[in-house]
Amino acid sequence: MRTLGRKTLLAVMLLCTLCAGRLLADGDGKSEAAKSRPPKIEAPAPLTERERLLLDRMEQLEQRVAELEAKNNASVPSVSAAGAAARLAAPSVATGQPAAFVARSDASASASDVSVVQPNGGAAPASTTVASANTAAIGPPQATEKGKSGASKPQTAEPFAFADFTWLNGNARTKDTPYATSFFTPEIRADVDYNYSFNHPKDDTIGGSSEVFRHGEVQVTQLGVGGDFHYDNVRGRLMTQFGLYSQTTPRNDASPARGQWQLDNAYRYISEAYGGYHFNALHGINVDAGIFMSYIGLFSYYQFDNWAYQPSYVSSNTPWFFNGVRVQIFPTEHLKIEPWFVNGWQSYGRFNGRPGFGMQILWRPNGWLSVLGNQYALGEEALGVPGRIRYHSDDSIEIKYLDHQENFLSKAAFSLTGDIGCEHGGGVSCHGNSAKGSKQSFLGFMFYNRFWFNHDRYGLTLGGGKINNPGRYLVLLPPINGATAASGTPYFTENPGDQFKAWDASGTFDWMPSQYITFRWEFDHRAANVPYFSGPGGVTPSCPTAPIVENICGSPGAFVPGFTPDLKKVENRINLAILVKF
Repeated sequence: MRTLGRKTLLAVMLLCTLCAGRLLADGDGKSEAAKSRPPKIEAPAPLTERERLLLDRMEQLEQRVAELEAKNNASVPSVSAAGAAARLAAPSVATGQPAAFVARSDASASASDVSVVQPNGGAAPASTTVASANTAAIGPPQATEKGKSGASKPQTAEPFAFADFTWLNGNARTKDTPYATSFFTPEIRADVDYNYSFNHPKDDTIGGSSEVFRHGEVQVTQLGVGGDFHYDNVRGRLMTQFGLYSQTTPRNDASPARGQWQLDNAYRYISEAYGGYHFNALHGINVDAGIFMSYIGLFSYYQFDNWAYQPSYVSSNTPWFFNGVRVQIFPTEHLKIEPWFVNGWQSYGRFNGRPGFGMQILWRPNGWLSVLGNQYALGEEALGVPGRIRYHSDDSIEIKYLDHQENFLSKAAFSLTGDIGCEHGGGVSCHGNSAKGSKQSFLGFMFYNRFWFNHDRYGLTLGGGKINNPGRYLVLLPPINGATAASGTPYFTENPGDQFKAWDASGTFDWMPSQYITFRWEFDHRAANVPYFSGPGGVTPSCPTAPIVENICGSPGAFVPGFTPDLKKVENRINLAILVKF
């Protein structure tokens, strides 16, 4: 140890001596020429085997990083600025906010406190359902306090935004809303059709449908103008209904006959009108009050959204709207739970002293399956018959079983819907004819299969269904002598014990040159076990003795001496329609 210490001390002293000599030489001014000479460059030493291996490894890593970056960039679809802006316009399912305006990741951020995002938008009809993916705003890294991470909280996934659901029956297939803003998403709909009944009713009146009303004429079934409002978590929707819907939909509601203020006239030109608030909880919670779509029976109230023009009885005879309050809860991006508190079964007001209650559960675990359940209970739905309670269950499944856009047959899917319900109390029973009254029940189903061709430019739908409704409480009353749901008619009664069974089949061909328009051709065969459909003689009486008001002899639905409506058990129809939605 001592010897090692001496050697170390000598080495240090020698180093100091050399450094001192060098400093003195630099400061004496005699070696300027030497200092001006360029330093001698020695050849690099050859790499060792270990160094060559390390260089090879670094080159491999750099190549792998470049491949991953290229793959990641290729997975993001490139879109034009105009196309991206259009696709981002549609409101999301949970908020009604256009997908282009995405709330901050902070859960407390309001819907109006947004950042504009460019790519990756999608269409989402406000009733229903298809939404674009919520994309976080892209920008430079934010400054952070020392020691704190700059990463933001992960953004909550938008409900049903993980896949394209425009293939669903009852969903609009539009993907763009060209003129949407952060405050308003406009919507314009037009349904113009021509119907030809092979029964040739002389008064051109078609009954037994909530979609088709006139024979041999071009008619505007519905013209809707409105849209969705959304600002600072506040939401609202308005959609008008001009055309035949403004007359035919209110006449199927008997509740305006109770009390004053003519509710049917007050709401005649409105199909949807509600306001509400969006809560930033779970994957979104909406509370809305007003008139909103029910979607019992799967098909949409708007024909543009559907696979067929004339839906089967399970859909055509069940509610299109509710007037009340709903709460839409999205626990996950795959699930919606929606309870309702409503005035009644497709009614503007109450039929008696008790409102109705219901709930919808919608589950979409992936992009090819949708399961929908609608349940309704406790409402007193028979005008002037307190204590008669209605229960109804409507359940649907839709499956897309083929999707190959490169093939001529580009897509295929089917829908299956089953309904069951009954009424009890007030002289009727759910469980069959008994001392409590006649059996009053509903049982039905419908099945549709849809094919798309040539990149979804053409569509073909085949389907139909069947119902059994003793008591006829869900049968659409034929408009005999202007009869309405409130007036009734002695020519087609809807009393406890009255039997009604019906079935139908249809074939629909669609040409869809643009996402905003559908040209539709359809053939419908409909049948019932009792005379029900308008025949050649029609359902409008001549009236030699009573005054005629709006082609009604006396009062709506009244008995007319010497008159018998011409009703048939079978009806075959052709429907031609042009359907537009922006």
